[in-house]
Order: sequence, then structure tokens, then C-alpha cells
Amino acid sequence: MRNSVLAGLAALGAMGLVAAPALAQRDPAYAAAREAGKVGEQPDGYLGIVGDANPALQRLVDDINIKRRSIYAEKAKEKKTTLEAYSLTAGCEAIARTVAGEKYRAPDGSWQTRTAEPPVRDVRCP
Repeated sequence: MRNSVLAGLAALGAMGLVAAPALAQRDPAYAAAREAGKVGEQPDGYLGIVGDANPALQRLVDDINIKRRSIYAEKAKEKKTTLEAYSLTAGCEAIARTVAGEKYRAPDGSWQTRTAEPPVRDVRCP
């Protein structure tokens, strides 16, 4: 497992920034939900809902996560690593890119609001 995670980290580093979060940010509903603290980045590379979800928010998050999974699967295959390792690496990078005021899930499972300090990330993150 550790080798898969390291391979995923190397693959992401070679690829540069993860495309999925950038694609999602083009959606004004996503941007509004992120700014309002209704959604946040998770260590597994997927978007999570903070608090209660309404059907529209759930559909938005599901759609983004389906697209992310598709991209992660393609990139993992290209880089000869597992989907899980690649998505963990993507989650590390997405959390690192959060800005003050945005939500992210800490390794202990709690939702945190990003401050000026670096976010608390999984110990396996680069």
C-alpha cells in the first residue's frame, strides 16, 4: 500500500496540478457552495458536504465526484498506480490549495476551516 501511495504522489507531482478541482470551479453553484462553507475538500480526493445536504447540493457534489473519479481512474492507469493512491494524492493537493475561509476535512474526520496556517493533512501527503 505504501508503495502505491508513493507512486500516486510521484504521479501527481509529474502531472502538476489536479485537473478535477479546476474543472469544478467553473460551476458558479460550486463556487457559491464552497464560499458558503457548504462543501469542502476531503483527504480521499473527493468533495464532501459540510452539514446537512439539500437535493440540489447533493446532485452537485455527486456530479463533481463522478467527474473526479473518472479523471483519477484515467490518470492512475496512465501512471500505473491504484485509484486509491492517486485519489489520496489528489486530496492532499486539493486540501493544500484551499484558501482561508474554505472547508476541508482533517485526517481525524472533522471539518476544519482553513486559516492562514497550513491545513492539517494526512501524514502520507507530500
